[in-house]
Amino acid sequence: MSNLTIRRGQEADLPQVLALIQELAEYERAPHEVTNTLADMQRDGFGPEPIFKFFVAEQPEGRIIGIALYYTAYSTWKGRMLYLEDLVVTEDLRGTGIGKRLFDAVVAEARHTGANRMKWQVLEWNEPAIGFYKKIGANLDPEWHNGNLTAEQLLAYPCEVVQ
Repeated sequence: MSNLTIRRGQEADLPQVLALIQELAEYERAPHEVTNTLADMQRDGFGPEPIFKFFVAEQPEGRIIGIALYYTAYSTWKGRMLYLEDLVVTEDLRGTGIGKRLFDAVVAEARHTGANRMKWQVLEWNEPAIGFYKKIGANLDPEWHNGNLTAEQLLAYPCEVVQ
């Protein structure tokens, strides 16, 4: 795919980006879990306080066939880090090197921003992705468990508001 462009994402890309996110949810067997909307992504990526950025893999006719969505995070031990939330390539083009080019763009961004670490997650059954990460020499840490609270759990959790 030599005629492919990897570039920074723009607000106009969001409809295609959201479609790729939904395609990823289908692949991960959780299409019902996507509650994000185009309006949410416009606010959160391009509003007054953007909290994520992304790269796209774009074909010459303008079709976006891959994304790498990331944000800056902070480690109390390491300082600034870049978190790769999702790397998605449309299903029919997986295994063609597009994912590596997107991953490379995120690594370059981590270097450019002075990140001391880059992190991401991969599902334990996603053998193609695990194979890719092993091939590039990434650390896949079996010691850590992922924790999360859903929107409903956040609302139900008893806590005091700190001003």
